[in-house]
Amino acid sequence: MNKSQQEATACYNPVSGEVIGHSSITSRAELSNVIAKARLAQKTWAELLVKNRTKYVYEIRDWIVGHSDEIAETIHQDNGKSKVDALATEVLSASIAANYYAKNAERFLQPRKLKAGNIILSYKRSRLHRVPFGVVAIISPWNYPFTIPFHEIIIALLSGNAVILKAARETQMVGRKLEECIQSAGLPEGVFNYVNMPGSEFGKAIFEEGIDKLFFTGSLAVGKHLVAASAETLTPVSLELGSNDAMIVCRDADLERAAAGAVWAGLQNSGQSCGGVERVYVHERAYDDFLGILKSYVEDLRPVTSLAEDEYADFGVMTTEEQIAIVNGHIEEAVREGANIVAESLSPENPPEQFISAKVLTNVTHKMAIMREETFGPVLGIMKFRTEREAIDLTNDSNFGLTSSVWSRDKKRAAKIARELESGAVTINDHLMSHGMAETPWGGFKQSGIGRTHGAFGFDEMTEPQVIIQDRLSFSKRALWWHPYSKKLYNGLKSILSLLYGNSITRRIAGLWGALKIIPRIFKRWIPRESDNEL
Repeated sequence: MNKSQQEATACYNPVSGEVIGHSSITSRAELSNVIAKARLAQKTWAELLVKNRTKYVYEIRDWIVGHSDEIAETIHQDNGKSKVDALATEVLSASIAANYYAKNAERFLQPRKLKAGNIILSYKRSRLHRVPFGVVAIISPWNYPFTIPFHEIIIALLSGNAVILKAARETQMVGRKLEECIQSAGLPEGVFNYVNMPGSEFGKAIFEEGIDKLFFTGSLAVGKHLVAASAETLTPVSLELGSNDAMIVCRDADLERAAAGAVWAGLQNSGQSCGGVERVYVHERAYDDFLGILKSYVEDLRPVTSLAEDEYADFGVMTTEEQIAIVNGHIEEAVREGANIVAESLSPENPPEQFISAKVLTNVTHKMAIMREETFGPVLGIMKFRTEREAIDLTNDSNFGLTSSVWSRDKKRAAKIARELESGAVTINDHLMSHGMAETPWGGFKQSGIGRTHGAFGFDEMTEPQVIIQDRLSFSKRALWWHPYSKKLYNGLKSILSLLYGNSITRRIAGLWGALKIIPRIFKRWIPRESDNEL
Protein backbone atom coordinates (compact mmCIF):
# COMPACT_ATOMS: atom_id res chain seq x y z
CA MET A 1 0.00 0.00 0.00
CA ASN A 2 1.23 3.51 -0.75
CA LYS A 3 1.35 6.28 1.82
CA SER A 4 -1.98 7.83 0.82
CA GLN A 5 -3.75 4.47 1.24
CA GLN A 6 -2.27 3.99 4.68
CA GLU A 7 -3.15 7.44 5.98
CA ALA A 8 -6.65 8.77 6.53
CA THR A 9 -8.40 11.58 8.36
CA ALA A 10 -10.32 10.36 11.39
CA CYS A 11 -13.78 11.96 11.58
CA TYR A 12 -15.37 12.66 14.98
CA ASN A 13 -18.92 13.36 16.05
CA PRO A 14 -18.69 16.74 17.84
CA VAL A 15 -21.56 15.81 20.18
CA SER A 16 -20.40 12.40 21.37
CA GLY A 17 -16.72 12.58 20.46
CA GLU A 18 -16.85 9.13 18.86
CA VAL A 19 -15.09 8.28 15.62
CA ILE A 20 -17.67 8.02 12.86
CA GLY A 21 -15.43 7.28 9.91
CA HIS A 22 -12.20 7.85 8.04
CA SER A 23 -11.39 9.69 4.81
CA SER A 24 -8.33 8.73 2.82
CA ILE A 25 -5.73 11.45 2.32
CA THR A 26 -4.71 12.52 -1.18
CA SER A 27 -0.98 12.76 -1.84
CA ARG A 28 0.67 15.53 -3.82
CA ALA A 29 1.44 13.11 -6.65
CA GLU A 30 -2.17 11.91 -6.72
CA LEU A 31 -3.40 15.49 -6.94
CA SER A 32 -1.23 16.10 -10.00
CA ASN A 33 -2.70 13.03 -11.62
CA VAL A 34 -6.26 14.09 -10.71
CA ILE A 35 -5.80 17.55 -12.23
CA ALA A 36 -4.24 16.11 -15.40
CA LYS A 37 -7.20 13.76 -15.86
CA ALA A 38 -9.62 16.59 -15.14
CA ARG A 39 -8.08 18.69 -17.92
CA LEU A 40 -8.61 15.93 -20.45
CA ALA A 41 -12.14 15.19 -19.27
CA GLN A 42 -13.12 18.85 -19.27
CA LYS A 43 -12.54 19.29 -22.99
CA THR A 44 -15.06 16.57 -23.84
CA TRP A 45 -17.45 17.67 -21.12
CA ALA A 46 -17.52 21.25 -22.43
CA GLU A 47 -18.41 20.01 -25.90
CA LEU A 48 -21.69 18.59 -24.65
CA LEU A 49 -24.79 20.67 -25.22
CA VAL A 50 -25.94 22.42 -22.07
CA LYS A 51 -29.22 20.51 -22.17
CA ASN A 52 -27.27 17.27 -22.01
CA ARG A 53 -25.28 18.43 -19.00
CA THR A 54 -28.52 19.37 -17.25
CA LYS A 55 -29.66 15.73 -17.42
CA TYR A 56 -26.87 14.80 -15.03
CA VAL A 57 -27.93 17.54 -12.62
CA TYR A 58 -31.51 16.35 -12.56
CA GLU A 59 -30.18 12.91 -11.66
CA ILE A 60 -28.25 14.50 -8.79
CA ARG A 61 -31.37 16.33 -7.61
CA ASP A 62 -33.36 13.10 -7.59
CA TRP A 63 -30.61 11.34 -5.63
CA ILE A 64 -30.74 14.05 -2.96
CA VAL A 65 -34.51 13.72 -2.63
CA GLY A 66 -34.25 9.94 -2.38
CA HIS A 67 -31.45 10.07 0.21
CA SER A 68 -32.53 13.14 2.20
CA ASP A 69 -32.66 11.38 5.57
CA GLU A 70 -29.27 9.81 4.98
CA ILE A 71 -27.67 13.13 4.04
CA ALA A 72 -29.25 14.97 6.98
CA GLU A 73 -28.06 12.28 9.39
CA THR A 74 -24.51 12.48 8.04
CA ILE A 75 -24.47 16.27 8.42
CA HIS A 76 -25.95 15.98 11.90
CA GLN A 77 -23.32 13.50 13.05
CA ASP A 78 -20.33 15.10 11.35
CA ASN A 79 -21.08 18.80 11.88
CA GLY A 80 -23.11 18.75 15.11
CA LYS A 81 -26.11 20.76 13.90
CA SER A 82 -29.61 19.43 14.47
CA LYS A 83 -31.25 17.26 11.84
CA VAL A 84 -33.86 19.97 11.25
CA ASP A 85 -31.10 22.47 10.49
CA ALA A 86 -29.38 19.93 8.27
CA LEU A 87 -32.53 19.21 6.30
CA ALA A 88 -33.79 22.82 6.05
CA THR A 89 -30.58 24.73 5.36
CA GLU A 90 -28.55 22.13 3.49
CA VAL A 91 -30.55 19.28 1.94
CA LEU A 92 -33.56 21.35 0.92
CA SER A 93 -31.35 24.21 -0.25
CA ALA A 94 -29.27 21.87 -2.41
CA SER A 95 -32.25 20.23 -4.07
CA ILE A 96 -33.83 23.60 -4.86
CA ALA A 97 -30.52 24.82 -6.28
CA ALA A 98 -30.02 21.77 -8.49
CA ASN A 99 -33.48 22.16 -9.98
CA TYR A 100 -33.16 25.92 -10.52
CA TYR A 101 -29.72 25.80 -12.11
CA ALA A 102 -30.61 22.90 -14.39
CA LYS A 103 -33.81 24.65 -15.47
CA ASN A 104 -32.10 27.97 -16.23
CA ALA A 105 -28.58 26.99 -17.34
CA GLU A 106 -29.33 27.23 -21.07
CA ARG A 107 -30.75 30.73 -20.62
CA PHE A 108 -27.79 31.90 -18.53
CA LEU A 109 -25.20 30.44 -20.90
CA GLN A 110 -26.73 31.05 -24.30
CA PRO A 111 -24.87 33.42 -26.63
CA ARG A 112 -26.48 36.83 -26.85
CA LYS A 113 -26.31 39.69 -29.30
CA LEU A 114 -24.91 43.02 -28.21
CA LYS A 115 -26.63 46.14 -29.43
CA ALA A 116 -24.46 48.50 -31.45
CA GLY A 117 -23.06 51.32 -29.36
CA ASN A 118 -23.27 54.00 -32.09
CA ILE A 119 -24.42 54.46 -35.67
CA ILE A 120 -20.91 54.72 -37.12
CA LEU A 121 -20.08 51.16 -36.03
CA SER A 122 -23.57 49.74 -36.47
CA TYR A 123 -22.36 47.53 -39.32
CA LYS A 124 -20.45 45.48 -36.74
CA ARG A 125 -22.39 42.61 -35.18
CA SER A 126 -21.23 41.38 -31.77
CA ARG A 127 -22.23 38.17 -30.03
CA LEU A 128 -21.21 37.36 -26.47
CA HIS A 129 -20.34 33.79 -25.54
CA ARG A 130 -19.66 32.30 -22.09
CA VAL A 131 -16.56 30.09 -22.09
CA PRO A 132 -15.80 27.74 -19.16
CA PHE A 133 -12.56 28.40 -17.31
CA GLY A 134 -11.50 24.77 -17.56
CA VAL A 135 -10.62 23.11 -14.26
CA VAL A 136 -11.88 24.96 -11.20
CA ALA A 137 -10.92 24.21 -7.60
CA ILE A 138 -13.38 24.60 -4.75
CA ILE A 139 -12.27 24.83 -1.12
CA SER A 140 -15.34 24.48 1.09
CA PRO A 141 -15.96 25.17 4.81
CA TRP A 142 -17.20 23.05 7.70
CA ASN A 143 -20.18 25.16 8.80
CA TYR A 144 -22.43 24.29 5.83
CA PRO A 145 -20.38 21.42 4.43
CA PHE A 146 -22.98 20.17 1.95
CA THR A 147 -24.89 23.11 0.51
CA ILE A 148 -22.11 25.72 0.19
CA PRO A 149 -19.89 23.64 -2.12
CA PHE A 150 -22.94 22.08 -3.80
CA HIS A 151 -24.08 25.38 -5.36
CA GLU A 152 -20.62 26.00 -6.78
CA ILE A 153 -20.14 22.44 -8.00
CA ILE A 154 -23.43 22.37 -9.90
CA ILE A 155 -22.90 25.76 -11.55
CA ALA A 156 -19.33 24.78 -12.47
CA LEU A 157 -20.45 21.52 -14.07
CA LEU A 158 -23.35 23.08 -15.96
CA SER A 159 -20.97 25.77 -17.25
CA GLY A 160 -18.69 23.13 -18.76
CA ASN A 161 -15.92 23.05 -16.17
CA ALA A 162 -14.29 20.10 -14.46
CA VAL A 163 -14.20 20.36 -10.66
CA ILE A 164 -11.65 19.61 -7.95
CA LEU A 165 -13.33 19.74 -4.53
CA LYS A 166 -11.39 19.95 -1.29
CA ALA A 167 -13.81 19.72 1.63
CA ALA A 168 -12.96 20.82 5.17
CA ARG A 169 -10.94 18.42 7.30
CA GLU A 170 -13.50 18.74 10.12
CA THR A 171 -16.43 17.45 8.04
CA GLN A 172 -14.96 14.80 5.79
CA MET A 173 -17.92 12.45 6.18
CA VAL A 174 -20.20 15.09 4.70
CA GLY A 175 -17.62 15.71 1.98
CA ARG A 176 -17.60 12.03 1.09
CA LYS A 177 -21.41 11.96 1.08
CA LEU A 178 -21.36 14.94 -1.29
CA GLU A 179 -18.89 13.06 -3.49
CA GLU A 180 -21.28 10.09 -3.56
CA CYS A 181 -24.15 12.44 -4.41
CA ILE A 182 -22.40 14.05 -7.39
CA GLN A 183 -21.00 10.80 -8.74
CA SER A 184 -24.42 9.12 -8.46
CA ALA A 185 -25.35 10.72 -11.79
CA GLY A 186 -22.66 8.74 -13.63
CA LEU A 187 -20.56 11.71 -14.69
CA PRO A 188 -17.71 10.98 -17.11
CA GLU A 189 -14.54 10.06 -15.27
CA GLY A 190 -12.44 13.06 -14.32
CA VAL A 191 -15.21 15.67 -14.54
CA PHE A 192 -15.77 15.75 -10.78
CA ASN A 193 -12.94 14.97 -8.39
CA TYR A 194 -12.75 14.85 -4.60
CA VAL A 195 -9.49 15.28 -2.73
CA ASN A 196 -8.62 15.35 0.96
CA MET A 197 -5.47 17.33 1.68
CA PRO A 198 -4.28 19.81 4.30
CA GLY A 199 -5.45 23.27 3.26
CA SER A 200 -2.00 24.86 3.14
CA GLU A 201 -0.64 22.07 0.97
CA PHE A 202 -3.62 22.10 -1.38
CA GLY A 203 -3.57 25.89 -1.79
CA LYS A 204 0.06 25.87 -2.82
CA ALA A 205 -0.28 22.85 -5.08
CA ILE A 206 -3.20 24.05 -7.18
CA PHE A 207 -1.42 27.24 -8.16
CA GLU A 208 1.70 25.27 -9.06
CA GLU A 209 -0.45 22.93 -11.17
CA GLY A 210 -1.99 25.86 -13.01
CA ILE A 211 -5.59 25.52 -11.89
CA ASP A 212 -7.85 27.80 -13.94
CA LYS A 213 -9.89 29.35 -11.11
CA LEU A 214 -10.30 28.98 -7.36
CA PHE A 215 -13.45 29.33 -5.27
CA PHE A 216 -12.83 29.62 -1.55
CA THR A 217 -15.20 29.97 1.38
CA GLY A 218 -13.58 30.46 4.76
CA SER A 219 -11.69 32.84 6.99
CA LEU A 220 -10.43 36.28 6.07
CA ALA A 221 -6.85 35.36 6.99
CA VAL A 222 -6.75 32.32 4.72
CA GLY A 223 -8.52 34.24 1.93
CA LYS A 224 -5.85 36.94 1.99
CA HIS A 225 -3.13 34.29 1.87
CA LEU A 226 -4.71 32.62 -1.17
CA VAL A 227 -5.05 35.95 -2.99
CA ALA A 228 -1.37 36.65 -2.39
CA ALA A 229 -0.43 33.17 -3.64
CA SER A 230 -2.62 33.56 -6.74
CA ALA A 231 -0.76 36.71 -7.75
CA GLU A 232 2.22 34.66 -8.92
CA THR A 233 0.16 33.00 -11.66
CA LEU A 234 -2.63 35.60 -11.91
CA THR A 235 -5.11 32.83 -11.19
CA PRO A 236 -8.60 34.32 -10.75
CA VAL A 237 -10.19 33.74 -7.35
CA SER A 238 -13.69 34.08 -5.93
CA LEU A 239 -13.81 34.50 -2.15
CA GLU A 240 -16.55 34.43 0.47
CA LEU A 241 -14.88 35.38 3.75
CA GLY A 242 -17.60 35.73 6.31
CA SER A 243 -19.01 38.73 8.09
CA ASN A 244 -20.34 40.30 11.29
CA ASP A 245 -23.90 40.82 10.13
CA ALA A 246 -26.37 43.29 11.57
CA MET A 247 -30.14 43.53 11.83
CA ILE A 248 -32.00 46.79 12.36
CA VAL A 249 -35.26 46.58 14.32
CA CYS A 250 -37.32 49.68 13.64
CA ARG A 251 -39.82 51.19 16.07
CA ASP A 252 -42.78 49.85 14.08
CA ALA A 253 -41.41 46.31 13.61
CA ASP A 254 -43.37 43.19 14.48
CA LEU A 255 -41.26 42.52 17.57
CA GLU A 256 -42.28 38.90 17.99
CA ARG A 257 -41.28 38.12 14.41
CA ALA A 258 -38.07 40.14 14.74
CA ALA A 259 -37.08 38.35 17.95
CA ALA A 260 -37.84 34.94 16.46
CA GLY A 261 -35.86 35.91 13.36
CA ALA A 262 -32.89 36.95 15.47
CA VAL A 263 -32.94 33.62 17.29
CA TRP A 264 -33.04 31.63 14.07
CA ALA A 265 -30.63 33.68 11.95
CA GLY A 266 -28.25 34.29 14.84
CA LEU A 267 -28.31 31.08 16.85
CA GLN A 268 -29.23 28.14 14.61
CA ASN A 269 -26.21 26.01 13.73
CA SER A 270 -24.82 27.37 17.04
CA GLY A 271 -24.30 30.72 15.34
CA GLN A 272 -21.82 29.25 12.87
CA SER A 273 -23.24 31.02 9.82
CA CYS A 274 -21.19 33.50 7.83
CA GLY A 275 -24.41 35.32 6.94
CA GLY A 276 -25.96 34.98 10.40
CA VAL A 277 -26.99 37.80 12.73
CA GLU A 278 -24.34 38.86 15.24
CA ARG A 279 -25.24 42.51 15.87
CA VAL A 280 -28.79 43.73 16.62
CA TYR A 281 -29.70 47.43 16.64
CA VAL A 282 -33.11 48.20 18.14
CA HIS A 283 -34.98 51.51 18.22
CA GLU A 284 -34.92 52.87 21.76
CA ARG A 285 -38.73 52.90 22.01
CA ALA A 286 -38.96 49.22 21.00
CA TYR A 287 -35.84 48.10 22.87
CA ASP A 288 -37.31 46.92 26.20
CA ASP A 289 -40.22 45.05 24.61
CA PHE A 290 -37.95 43.44 22.02
CA LEU A 291 -35.41 42.41 24.63
CA GLY A 292 -38.10 40.84 26.82
CA ILE A 293 -39.44 38.76 23.94
CA LEU A 294 -35.95 37.77 22.77
CA LYS A 295 -35.01 36.71 26.30
CA SER A 296 -38.03 34.41 26.57
CA TYR A 297 -37.30 32.82 23.20
CA VAL A 298 -33.61 32.21 23.89
CA GLU A 299 -34.31 30.71 27.30
CA ASP A 300 -36.84 28.36 25.70
CA LEU A 301 -34.34 26.78 23.30
CA ARG A 302 -33.99 23.04 23.90
CA PRO A 303 -30.30 22.09 23.87
CA VAL A 304 -28.76 18.88 22.66
CA THR A 305 -27.84 16.36 25.36
CA SER A 306 -26.87 13.22 23.51
CA LEU A 307 -26.76 12.19 19.88
CA ALA A 308 -29.30 9.40 20.28
CA GLU A 309 -31.92 11.38 22.20
CA ASP A 310 -31.66 14.87 20.82
CA GLU A 311 -31.11 14.75 17.08
CA TYR A 312 -34.08 17.12 16.76
CA ALA A 313 -32.99 19.51 19.53
CA ASP A 314 -33.32 23.25 18.86
CA PHE A 315 -29.69 23.84 19.55
CA GLY A 316 -26.59 21.78 18.71
CA VAL A 317 -22.89 22.12 19.40
CA MET A 318 -19.88 23.92 18.02
CA THR A 319 -18.12 22.03 15.26
CA THR A 320 -14.51 22.81 16.20
CA GLU A 321 -12.57 23.38 19.41
CA GLU A 322 -10.72 26.27 17.76
CA GLN A 323 -13.96 28.18 17.24
CA ILE A 324 -15.04 27.58 20.83
CA ALA A 325 -11.93 29.41 22.03
CA ILE A 326 -12.71 32.40 19.77
CA VAL A 327 -16.33 32.64 20.93
CA ASN A 328 -15.46 32.36 24.61
CA GLY A 329 -12.71 34.93 24.18
CA HIS A 330 -15.11 37.45 22.66
CA ILE A 331 -17.69 36.91 25.42
CA GLU A 332 -15.11 37.21 28.19
CA GLU A 333 -13.67 40.41 26.74
CA ALA A 334 -17.12 41.97 26.35
CA VAL A 335 -18.12 41.16 29.94
CA ARG A 336 -14.80 42.45 31.20
CA GLU A 337 -15.42 45.73 29.37
CA GLY A 338 -18.90 46.19 30.83
CA ALA A 339 -21.31 44.06 28.77
CA ASN A 340 -24.09 42.13 30.53
CA ILE A 341 -25.34 38.64 29.72
CA VAL A 342 -29.11 39.20 29.99
CA ALA A 343 -30.33 35.92 28.51
CA GLU A 344 -28.89 32.45 28.16
CA SER A 345 -30.27 29.21 26.79
CA LEU A 346 -30.52 26.12 28.99
CA SER A 347 -27.48 23.90 29.35
CA PRO A 348 -27.89 20.13 29.71
CA GLU A 349 -26.83 18.48 32.95
CA ASN A 350 -23.91 16.78 31.27
CA PRO A 351 -23.23 18.99 28.26
CA PRO A 352 -21.22 17.67 25.33
CA GLU A 353 -17.64 18.91 25.40
CA GLN A 354 -18.21 21.27 22.43
CA PHE A 355 -21.49 22.75 23.67
CA ILE A 356 -21.82 26.51 24.23
CA SER A 357 -25.12 27.92 25.46
CA ALA A 358 -26.69 30.73 23.45
CA LYS A 359 -26.26 34.17 25.00
CA VAL A 360 -27.67 37.68 24.58
CA LEU A 361 -25.41 40.58 25.57
CA THR A 362 -26.35 44.20 26.25
CA ASN A 363 -24.24 47.27 27.06
CA VAL A 364 -21.98 46.32 24.17
CA THR A 365 -20.00 48.83 22.13
CA HIS A 366 -18.15 48.87 18.85
CA LYS A 367 -14.87 48.84 20.76
CA MET A 368 -15.57 45.21 21.67
CA ALA A 369 -14.51 42.33 19.42
CA ILE A 370 -17.97 40.84 19.69
CA MET A 371 -19.37 43.81 17.75
CA ARG A 372 -16.34 44.39 15.55
CA GLU A 373 -15.08 40.96 14.48
CA GLU A 374 -16.72 37.76 13.29
CA THR A 375 -17.59 35.82 16.46
CA PHE A 376 -19.13 32.87 14.59
CA GLY A 377 -20.91 31.50 17.63
CA PRO A 378 -24.26 31.56 19.48
CA VAL A 379 -24.04 35.14 20.72
CA LEU A 380 -26.17 38.21 19.99
CA GLY A 381 -25.02 41.72 20.89
CA ILE A 382 -27.88 44.22 21.33
CA MET A 383 -27.62 48.03 21.08
CA LYS A 384 -30.16 50.87 21.07
CA PHE A 385 -30.47 53.53 18.39
CA ARG A 386 -32.43 56.78 18.28
CA THR A 387 -32.59 57.63 14.57
CA GLU A 388 -32.53 55.70 11.32
CA ARG A 389 -29.29 57.45 10.37
CA GLU A 390 -27.67 56.22 13.56
CA ALA A 391 -28.81 52.65 12.83
CA ILE A 392 -27.46 52.83 9.27
CA ASP A 393 -24.12 54.22 10.43
CA LEU A 394 -23.78 51.55 13.13
CA THR A 395 -24.53 48.81 10.62
CA ASN A 396 -22.00 50.17 8.13
CA ASP A 397 -19.34 50.62 10.84
CA SER A 398 -17.71 47.31 9.96
CA ASN A 399 -14.95 45.94 7.75
CA PHE A 400 -17.42 43.29 6.61
CA GLY A 401 -20.57 43.49 4.50
CA LEU A 402 -22.01 40.11 3.60
CA THR A 403 -25.67 40.40 4.63
CA SER A 404 -27.90 42.54 6.84
CA SER A 405 -31.60 42.98 7.48
CA VAL A 406 -34.24 45.61 8.26
CA TRP A 407 -37.35 44.81 10.29
CA SER A 408 -40.32 47.13 9.84
CA ARG A 409 -44.00 47.05 8.93
CA ASP A 410 -43.38 49.94 6.53
CA LYS A 411 -41.98 48.21 3.44
CA LYS A 412 -41.06 51.39 1.59
CA ARG A 413 -39.26 52.78 4.59
CA ALA A 414 -37.43 49.51 5.14
CA ALA A 415 -36.37 49.37 1.49
CA LYS A 416 -35.04 52.93 1.72
CA ILE A 417 -32.90 51.98 4.71
CA ALA A 418 -31.78 48.79 2.98
CA ARG A 419 -30.42 50.73 0.00
CA GLU A 420 -28.04 52.59 2.32
CA LEU A 421 -26.56 49.48 3.92
CA GLU A 422 -23.14 48.31 2.75
CA SER A 423 -24.06 44.66 2.33
CA GLY A 424 -24.14 42.22 -0.56
CA ALA A 425 -27.63 41.06 0.45
CA VAL A 426 -30.21 42.88 2.56
CA THR A 427 -33.43 41.16 3.55
CA ILE A 428 -36.51 42.84 4.95
CA ASN A 429 -38.25 41.10 7.86
CA ASP A 430 -36.01 38.04 7.46
CA HIS A 431 -32.32 37.20 7.53
CA LEU A 432 -29.78 34.61 6.35
CA MET A 433 -32.21 32.67 4.16
CA SER A 434 -31.15 34.36 0.90
CA HIS A 435 -28.35 31.79 0.63
CA GLY A 436 -31.10 29.25 -0.02
CA MET A 437 -32.60 31.33 -2.84
CA ALA A 438 -30.73 29.99 -5.83
CA GLU A 439 -31.72 32.94 -8.01
CA THR A 440 -30.06 35.57 -5.80
CA PRO A 441 -26.34 36.42 -5.97
CA TRP A 442 -24.32 35.47 -2.90
CA GLY A 443 -21.31 37.50 -1.83
CA GLY A 444 -20.45 40.62 0.07
CA PHE A 445 -18.96 44.08 0.21
CA LYS A 446 -15.62 45.09 1.71
CA GLN A 447 -13.67 42.27 3.38
CA SER A 448 -16.54 39.81 3.08
CA GLY A 449 -15.07 38.68 -0.21
CA ILE A 450 -14.55 39.01 -3.93
CA GLY A 451 -17.04 37.98 -6.60
CA ARG A 452 -20.47 36.37 -6.41
CA THR A 453 -21.85 32.86 -6.56
CA HIS A 454 -25.43 31.61 -7.09
CA GLY A 455 -27.92 32.71 -9.72
CA ALA A 456 -26.93 34.15 -13.09
CA PHE A 457 -23.98 35.85 -11.41
CA GLY A 458 -22.69 32.43 -10.41
CA PHE A 459 -22.63 31.33 -14.05
CA ASP A 460 -20.75 34.52 -14.91
CA GLU A 461 -18.14 33.65 -12.25
CA MET A 462 -17.73 30.15 -13.69
CA THR A 463 -17.15 31.37 -17.24
CA GLU A 464 -15.18 33.96 -19.14
CA PRO A 465 -16.90 36.33 -21.56
CA GLN A 466 -15.80 36.01 -25.15
CA VAL A 467 -17.14 38.39 -27.76
CA ILE A 468 -17.14 37.46 -31.45
CA ILE A 469 -17.55 40.40 -33.82
CA GLN A 470 -18.73 40.03 -37.40
CA ASP A 471 -18.16 42.78 -39.97
CA ARG A 472 -21.10 43.13 -42.34
CA LEU A 473 -18.97 45.29 -44.65
CA SER A 474 -16.25 42.68 -45.04
CA PHE A 475 -16.60 43.03 -48.81
CA SER A 476 -15.10 46.53 -48.49
CA LYS A 477 -11.34 46.97 -49.01
CA ARG A 478 -10.55 48.52 -45.67
CA ALA A 479 -12.01 50.17 -42.59
CA LEU A 480 -12.47 53.90 -42.47
CA TRP A 481 -9.49 54.53 -40.16
CA TRP A 482 -7.00 52.09 -41.71
CA HIS A 483 -3.79 53.11 -43.44
CA PRO A 484 -2.66 55.03 -45.36
CA TYR A 485 -3.12 58.19 -43.26
CA SER A 486 -3.58 61.74 -44.52
CA LYS A 487 -4.71 65.16 -43.39
CA LYS A 488 -7.98 64.63 -45.22
CA LEU A 489 -8.59 61.44 -43.20
CA TYR A 490 -7.81 63.25 -39.95
CA ASN A 491 -10.28 66.04 -40.74
CA GLY A 492 -12.89 63.49 -41.80
CA LEU A 493 -12.60 61.64 -38.51
CA LYS A 494 -13.00 64.95 -36.67
CA SER A 495 -16.17 65.51 -38.70
CA ILE A 496 -17.52 62.22 -37.35
CA LEU A 497 -17.08 63.60 -33.82
CA SER A 498 -19.13 66.66 -34.80
CA LEU A 499 -21.75 64.48 -36.46
CA LEU A 500 -22.15 62.32 -33.36
CA TYR A 501 -21.79 64.81 -30.55
CA GLY A 502 -21.94 68.34 -31.96
CA ASN A 503 -23.72 70.77 -29.65
CA SER A 504 -25.80 72.35 -32.42
CA ILE A 505 -27.68 71.20 -35.52
CA THR A 506 -25.33 73.29 -37.66
CA ARG A 507 -22.25 71.51 -36.35
CA ARG A 508 -23.87 68.12 -36.84
CA ILE A 509 -24.82 68.89 -40.46
CA ALA A 510 -21.29 70.12 -41.12
CA GLY A 511 -20.00 66.95 -39.50
CA LEU A 512 -22.17 64.80 -41.75
CA TRP A 513 -20.84 66.53 -44.86
CA GLY A 514 -17.24 66.05 -43.74
CA ALA A 515 -17.83 62.39 -42.89
CA LEU A 516 -19.38 61.69 -46.29
CA LYS A 517 -16.18 62.92 -47.95
CA ILE A 518 -14.09 60.09 -46.54
CA ILE A 519 -16.63 57.25 -46.76
CA PRO A 520 -15.59 56.27 -50.33
CA ARG A 521 -12.09 55.32 -49.11
CA ILE A 522 -13.42 52.06 -47.62
CA PHE A 523 -14.18 50.75 -51.12
CA LYS A 524 -10.79 51.65 -52.59
CA ARG A 525 -7.91 49.22 -52.43
CA TRP A 526 -4.63 50.39 -51.01
CA ILE A 527 -2.35 51.69 -53.76
CA PRO A 528 1.07 52.89 -52.58
CA ARG A 529 0.79 56.64 -52.67
CA GLU A 530 3.07 59.23 -54.24
CA SER A 531 1.62 62.22 -52.40
CA ASP A 532 -0.47 63.11 -49.35
CA ASN A 533 -3.58 63.63 -51.45
CA GLU A 534 -4.69 60.00 -51.19
CA LEU A 535 -7.90 59.60 -49.28
